[in-house]
Formats: sequence, structure tokens, C-alpha cells
Amino acid sequence: MIVGMVGSIDNDLASTDMTIGACSALERICESVDAILSTATSHQRAFVVEVMGRHCGWLALNAAISTGADYLFIPEAPPKNGWEDAMCATLKASRDAGKRTSLVIVAEGAVDRQLRPIRANEVRDILATRLGYDTRVTILGHVQRGGAPAHFDRFLGTMQGAEAVEAILRATPSTPSLVIGMLENKITTQPLKEAIELTGQVAQAIESLNFDRAMGLRSASFAKQLTSYKEIANFNPDSKMKLPNEQRLRIAIVHAGAPAGGMNTATRSAVRLCINRGHTVLGVHNGFPGLMRGEISELDWLTVDGWTIAGGSRLGTNRDQPGLQMGAVAYQMQKHNVQALMVVGGFEAFTAVLELGRNRTQYPAFCIPMVLVPATVSNNVPGTEFSLGADTAANVIVRSTDMIKQSASSNRRRVFVIEVQGGNCGFLAVTAGLSGGSTTVYTPEEGVDLTRLQRDIAHLRARYIKELGRSEGRVTLCNENASKIYSTEMIASIYEAESGGFYGARTSVLGHLQQGGTPSPLDRCRANTMAVDSVNWLQARCWDAMHIPNENNVRLPSDQLKRKYFPCVYTDAPQTAAVIGVVGSEVRFTPISDLVVHTDFARRVPRTIWWEASRQLIDILSGVGVDIENGGCVSEYKSCAVDLTADDLMRLYGQHGRLAKLS
Repeated sequence: MIVGMVGSIDNDLASTDMTIGACSALERICESVDAILSTATSHQRAFVVEVMGRHCGWLALNAAISTGADYLFIPEAPPKNGWEDAMCATLKASRDAGKRTSLVIVAEGAVDRQLRPIRANEVRDILATRLGYDTRVTILGHVQRGGAPAHFDRFLGTMQGAEAVEAILRATPSTPSLVIGMLENKITTQPLKEAIELTGQVAQAIESLNFDRAMGLRSASFAKQLTSYKEIANFNPDSKMKLPNEQRLRIAIVHAGAPAGGMNTATRSAVRLCINRGHTVLGVHNGFPGLMRGEISELDWLTVDGWTIAGGSRLGTNRDQPGLQMGAVAYQMQKHNVQALMVVGGFEAFTAVLELGRNRTQYPAFCIPMVLVPATVSNNVPGTEFSLGADTAANVIVRSTDMIKQSASSNRRRVFVIEVQGGNCGFLAVTAGLSGGSTTVYTPEEGVDLTRLQRDIAHLRARYIKELGRSEGRVTLCNENASKIYSTEMIASIYEAESGGFYGARTSVLGHLQQGGTPSPLDRCRANTMAVDSVNWLQARCWDAMHIPNENNVRLPSDQLKRKYFPCVYTDAPQTAAVIGVVGSEVRFTPISDLVVHTDFARRVPRTIWWEASRQLIDILSGVGVDIENGGCVSEYKSCAVDLTADDLMRLYGQHGRLAKLS
């Protein structure tokens, strides 16, 4: 019986959305390219960066999205004949618009439609010869394989490892060899033979020039990412994507709540997509108070150019609600002829959009399509499994935990209680605790009591007695709202008071470090996907609700253009105020009114806890409640993997269908 887990930075197993190591490699690439862009901008240079990916362009595509690259070459989607001219024209248009640098990402397996390799040096020579750009080449090579693993890779590897053991334990003589994968945010078991055959078909399809088949063997999100990247990567003043005048809209974007990684990335993607289609984008500065005061400006291409890697909120954000100034909000929206609204933020943004929707009968200015893009480190917005900023914050926690554990290990006899954010949601504590090797975690969902503390202290004492003189440092993660009585300081004090002298306890409060820093690549990619889908959704809802009256029946002063007053968008349908969410691997729009019954407003969290399956692993892996000498465990691990058959894989990748068991 063989059960495999795929560790591949190329993310090239066809039957899984993510392989172990891919996210860490993407992080190395983004760190390198972010640094390269600084020197490129200073010297107005062009850079050609080669990344790994012999038969799979996942790394190159996601790196291009995450760094704002101007052009991309991947093996699954070779450029059309004459790509040299197309590339030069595209990069020149961006330079003519005022951009100071150019960035091209090339996968090592990139080819043209005759399977002739496209090399980084060749691209450099074309840019230097035809455009006269000062161009440099950087081949990242094995840098992509090194460094500390990213949070998501640690989390994925841990969950898949547990499921691999479960698969072995429940196997029978007739069970085929399996591979552990991940599809639609669910751990899966798949027949190893068929998974390998599917992967081999990608290379075969490329070699036979069947590029559509090669793309079809990738996940649906891969093709969607590629399409959206092509649409927003470059400035296209004469683009074929320009819409007729009567379909062009005025879309406002506002940030609300605490800052979170990915807010600016989402805004940049939305602005660039809208401009290329002919829409006007209005940036609302300083949240809803700024909207009340009329702090609104039109966003252009260059304004948002560097926002991909920018943390925080460039527009400005706060927790204030429309509240008693609802009339002022309606006035400004009507004054600026806002026809669609995108709100980027956390639970405060959720309640704000809900409030605007509830006041549509009183204020017609709110009778427009509205969408909330969830962005909060707490990951507590109903209607989505992932909010922008949560992965960035988890990476901050894991990196901090690594450094704190190093200090604790040097001392040999020290435990750190680390306080993390999350409000009343334990998502950060649980996922970062699992990734960072926490001994245990304290969350609001479970609470803290003396019985729990006694159990954890007994475990710590037993371990430090057994490891006397060669003990490792240990950490415990504590959510900021885990208990109203047992604070982080108190837990550490109890730990030390009951230690019997075998260990000491210290505290560390990470605080607002978790809301800052450069957004993680995963958050950047999710921000791009959510923003593009949100613009498409707003467009469709606006066009459905568009009323263009007969201009001959409207009397206006002769010096005013009638076009200024059209089109008119009006809708009070509940489904036109929605939350965009990532549910599994599917992007879903849920009417915000439908989410009210699924929301605990007092605690500011959704009622469903989708990530609770990962909580049980923390205690098991750290040995809490486990009889290491004789075997046995107080808490039994409950497998959460979805078992897929060969027929299931054929339905997914051969017929491009969906599986009910993954929904």
C-alpha cells in the first residue's frame, strides 16, 4: 500500500489545486521581484525574470499577477505568431502612459506555437534592439526552492500528512495506491495511477500542439486567472475591450474597517480592468466619513500602478459606519453620479453594506448594485471561507513564532504565550498555531477555564521533566478574545506558578504587526480574482437595471450634454447587494440579506466554522492527551478528506464537470 503526498514547487500535479512547496516558491519569487522593481524604477530599466515551470506555468502566472508584470510567457498558452511585435507594442503603450519600468516573466518551459523555446535572453535582446530599453535578465533558479516554508505550505503539509496516515490505517487489500491532493479547498484522496496519467497528459498535449487540452487539464481557476491577467496587465487606450458609451459606468471604491493585506491589490485590479473597458473609477478616500465629506477623486492608470505590493490602505480606511450621516452619503453618491459601489473591508464593511441596502426605500441613491470584497485579518466576514489579509497575517504570526521559538529553545526551559488578533474568531490562532508548531491554542470558540489550564500545565511539566537539559522551546497561541478573565499575562503567570521550577513563561503580543507588511502572494492573487469577478458582477447587474429614457423627452439647458445624465441605473432587488466569497475553489456571490441568519452580530462572526477540523490536530501533534509511551490518545482525529475515484477524476478533467461531494 502506497500513499503519496506531492511536494513540487511547480504545482504540476494535474489533479490538485496546490502542491506542497508551490506557495513558498511563489513567495521567494515575489520577494526577489519586489526588490528588483526598486532598482528597475530608479534606472527606468526593463527586467526579464525567468522562473521555474517546465511544463506548468502556475508559478509564472501567479508571480506575474502578484508583482504586476507587464508580459508573461507560459508553456500551456504559447503566444501567437508575431509575439515579438505584440510584446513591444504592449510595453511601449505602458511606457508612453508614464510607466518608468517594464517587467516580463518567463517560465523556463515557455515555447511558441511551433514549440521553439522562448528564452529570457532572447526577450532581452528584442527589448533592447527594437525599443532601445536598458534591459537586464535575472534567472532566479534554485533560490525558489530554498527559504523557510510559507504558512500555507506548512498548513497544507500538516493536514495532508494526517490524512495520509488515515488512508493507510483504513486501507484494505483491494485499496489502490493513493495520492493526497487538494481540490476546492478540501483535502482529497485520489488513485495515484490516474493522477500521474493526467499529469503526463499535459506534457503530451503541449508536444502535440494541443494547447487547449493542456489548459483543460489545469484547474478552472488557472484559465480564469490567465484571462484576467491579460485584461489588466497593460494600458490599452484603444482596446477592443472598450464598451459602447451607453454601457460605461461610474464605479466607486471605498475601503472600510481595519487595514488588511490585499486591499490595495484588489483596488488596483478593479481600476485597471474598468479603465480598459471605458468605465470611470472613483476612489473614496478615508472610508465612509470621507464619502460623507465628498473626498472623492477619479483614479487613473498610473495612480494605482505600484499598489500590487503595497500594504495597508492607500485610499485610507476606518471603522466608522454610514450611521446618522446616511443622508450625506446619499447626497455625495448622487452628486458624483455613482452607479455601482465596491466596498473593500471586514465586518464593518459588511454591516455598512447591509445598512445601505436596508435604506434603499428612503434613499434612491443606494438603489444601485453594491458588492463587498472581504478584507480582514480576522477572516470573520460571513459568506466566504477566506478574506484578504488573513494569509498575510498568518505568515507574520508564523515568522514571529519561528523567531520566538528560537529564543525559547536557546533558553531550554521557556514557554512563550503569544497573543494574536482575530477578534471573536479563532481562525488565525488555529491555522497559524498548526503551521507554527504551537503546543496548544486558546480560541473564543472554546474559551479558557481552569480544567483546560490544568491539563496543559500537566502536559508541559511532563515534557520538560522528560526532556530535562535537552528540552526545546515551546509556544502557545492565545486569541486576543479567548477569555474575558484569563488574559495572556494571566495565563503565562499561571503557567510559571505551576511549573514546579521546570520551565519559565513569558508573553509576546504581536498586535498590529499582523495588519502591516507586504501582502502575501496568496492574498495578492485572491485580491485579483475577487476584484475582477466583482467588476464583472457589477457590470452585469448594472446593465440589467439600466434604464435609458428617450432623450427627446428630457429638456435640459442647451449648454449641457445629455449624455452626462445617461445611463440611469436603478435597482432595489435584494440580490444586487452581495458579498463575494471564496467557497471551496469557487467564487460565489451571496445576497447580503441572505447572510443575516448565518451571522452572529453580537460576536461579529459567521455561525459556521469551516476550519474547526484542523483544531483537533494541534493537540494530537503536540502530544496533549497522548500517551506517548504506551500509545493511545484522548482526542481521536476525524478524517475530513474527500475520497475521489478514477471516474471522479475523469468527470472533473475529461468532461469538465463538477462533483457534488466537493461542494
